Amino acid sequence: QVQLVESGGGLVQAGGSLRLSCAASGRTLRSYGMGWFRQAPGQEREFVACISSGGITRYADSVKGRFTISKDNAKNTGYLQMNSLKPEDTAVYYCAVVRAGYFLTVVAGEYDVWGQGTQVTVSS
Repeated sequence: QVQLVESGGGLVQAGGSLRLSCAASGRTLRSYGMGWFRQAPGQEREFVACISSGGITRYADSVKGRFTISKDNAKNTGYLQMNSLKPEDTAVYYCAVVRAGYFLTVVAGEYDVWGQGTQVTVSS
């Protein structure tokens, strides 16, 4: 069973950047798809970005052009590069993986394994 650990969250000023990491253990991520989701206080978890095992990506409209998802199979780690951060990006960010990695999915319920989350706070 794969296990995921996120890191890289923190406090940043609006306009700044952060890079989140999602380190996997137990299984290679090569055949998995990966997604990033976020949840702000009092709100439902929402899709941010995903990448298929073949490297195809998809983004939420709210982050398109500012965030970049990637996956380094050699390091068994996924990343979410976040630039031009806005206060509305403040949330707990979660990475997740899906065994059917050839699919791109924005649906949280279709992911098989989740990390514990990392807090991102963007001050105005």
